[in-house]
Amino acid sequence: MSRRERGPEPELGPGGAVVAAEDAEPGSPDQCLSVLPWDRFSAWLHCVCVVGFDLELGQAVEVIYPPHSKLTDKEKTNICYLSFPDSNSGCLGDTQFCFRFRRSPGRKVSLCCFLDQLDRDLPVYLKKDSAYYYGYVYFRQVRDKSLKRGYFQKSLVLISKLPYVHLFRTMLKQIAPEYFEKSEAFLEAVCSDIDRWPPPVPGKVLQLPLMGLIMKLRIPTYRDKPGTTPIVQNMHQADAQISMALPTVHEVDLFRCFCPVFFHIQMLWELVLLGEPLVVMAPSPAESSETVLALVSCISPLKYCSDFRPYFTIHDSEFKEYTTRTQAPPSVILGVTNPFFAKTLQHWPHIIRIGDIKLPGEVPKQVKVKKLKNLKTLDSKPGVYTSYKPYLNKDEEIVKQLQKGVQQKRPTEAQSVILRRYFLELTESFIIPLERYVASLMPLQKCISPWKSPPQLRQFSQDDFMKTLEKAGPQLTSGLKGDWIGLYRHFLKSPNFDGWFRSRQKEMTQKLEALHLEALCNENLVFWSQKHTEVETVDLVLKLKNKLLQADREHLPVKTDTLKKLQTHINDIILALPDDLQDILLKTGTT
Repeated sequence: MSRRERGPEPELGPGGAVVAAEDAEPGSPDQCLSVLPWDRFSAWLHCVCVVGFDLELGQAVEVIYPPHSKLTDKEKTNICYLSFPDSNSGCLGDTQFCFRFRRSPGRKVSLCCFLDQLDRDLPVYLKKDSAYYYGYVYFRQVRDKSLKRGYFQKSLVLISKLPYVHLFRTMLKQIAPEYFEKSEAFLEAVCSDIDRWPPPVPGKVLQLPLMGLIMKLRIPTYRDKPGTTPIVQNMHQADAQISMALPTVHEVDLFRCFCPVFFHIQMLWELVLLGEPLVVMAPSPAESSETVLALVSCISPLKYCSDFRPYFTIHDSEFKEYTTRTQAPPSVILGVTNPFFAKTLQHWPHIIRIGDIKLPGEVPKQVKVKKLKNLKTLDSKPGVYTSYKPYLNKDEEIVKQLQKGVQQKRPTEAQSVILRRYFLELTESFIIPLERYVASLMPLQKCISPWKSPPQLRQFSQDDFMKTLEKAGPQLTSGLKGDWIGLYRHFLKSPNFDGWFRSRQKEMTQKLEALHLEALCNENLVFWSQKHTEVETVDLVLKLKNKLLQADREHLPVKTDTLKKLQTHINDIILALPDDLQDILLKTGTT
């Protein structure tokens, strides 16, 4: 008997306790996922890799767990090179960082529908990008005279589609040191624990058992007010297991990352918002990856829609594509550590050079924006090398506020909260006029007729939008002066606008489809069918069935009652038809 025939596996309850799957809420994600071994694991991770160094082969993937996990040769090569710091980084001891790489196309994803269902409830900036994987690395390099090379060098790497950098960093901190001592059996036990986790449902407080520890966390939802993080309380565990509450699953220490370029945060916000090509040159992958992730997050709640690579090497499969001089640099943010990039990427318009990131003990000194021609090597002084002129005037208040925090020894977490709120308010002031204008493109509800196709959205007009800014522009919510019009014109040509507008367009089109469905439900369809021919009635039934399928397939924002009502209408119409037509229509599927 197959596992599918044997029925669902037991469901995981609070604290890692096992409860029956039938106790799960009907139709809930928890119930959907109690199917096969490794399905729960796959909802969080694609696989776990161990990358070692072989004197003859160089870097090589030694272990992939679970063993059935599939990686193409190209993916394995990328993981090998991205899991080790460049030799010039000199990372002795333990180092943590992350990378991001392209998935090989054409592979089917298990649990695809289920994960898409969870994805819908996430804020847009946390939605997974099916074209990429993240690699979360714990690298150890220590002297070992017993080895021919004189060093023990190994990385434990978690491969996932989820951008939950803080969660996976915390996990690795707990399991990697022990893995390096205990080896493969320990790794199997870790993966077995992960395969008992509840699914990554946004908005729920989740309890994730990991080798005697219970990690408690909450994944944000799109309904959360931007800038607020519901606190996950640490509660006493009755079974004496240690509990650890994670304050976030995805955020990095923003202030620590931006401290080396403290005075240019507003200009960097503009560059990220506009999707400009950016390179972060750093002494190690830890610094490069954290800074790239901080840059990408600074325009939240907007999603950064271009590619970004927290750690990028000369061996990366996109190296030639991204470093060619035959065309303009692409819209991408790269984090690099190899000195070779100082020459290879000299033609890039914006380069951030950072030194070792330390917790600031003194007020950072004012650093001028440097000219690109002054950047000769990776040893150049820290700073921002660009000829970019910001559209907005500098906000001196935030600089003073953060400087005061350094003088008063305010905790870096508190500084990060201030900085995150500043970026959030700046982004919201910028995006609200666009949201307001795009909402006006929606047809009025009175234009929706059940007997016609749903009306189309009106076209976006740049000129019409610009006219709205005089009375309803960012000046309503921001005191910042400057060339806001110029910033909008530039933004409307960027990948970030394209991604944002496509998303809003899709939402509003689905809303129109949902309103059309409601209008159909409110009609007396049986009465209509009695006044029309059988051919017209059959045509209506088929169209209504297709509408129901579309609502399910596209996850339209329709109430369950509306769908039930429409199904009742369909059944009533069919039952009023002759028996031979009833049989055909009850059996007929829809496309």
